Amino acid sequence: QVQLVESGGGLVQAGGSLTLSCAPSGRTFSNYAMAWFRQAPGKERECVAAISRIGYNTYYGDSVKGRFTISRDNVKNTVYLQMNSLKPEDTAVYYCAAGPYSSSVRDMQYWGKGTLVTVSS
Repeated sequence: QVQLVESGGGLVQAGGSLTLSCAPSGRTFSNYAMAWFRQAPGKERECVAAISRIGYNTYYGDSVKGRFTISRDNVKNTVYLQMNSLKPEDTAVYYCAAGPYSSSVRDMQYWGKGTLVTVSS
């Protein structure tokens, strides 16, 4: 079993930055690709970014390309999402997920409880 705990969410003004962290516990962190998803009220959960087990491959959703960066530290067992140039439409609950390298919700094996990011205009 893998437990995922997100941190770093909060309120930020448009144009600002936030860094989310996710610290899995349990099984070996490097066994899993990691991803960040988000879900805004009334919308489906979508993949924001994903990173392969060793970090060689990354994926970004079209809406965040050039603004968000996913990274992982397999020594510290932590995955990060650096979010820059935030927009009000980035407001959502952000979820950390572990599983195969994929951007599909149904492929993920483990989920965190989420952290709220609110971007004010």
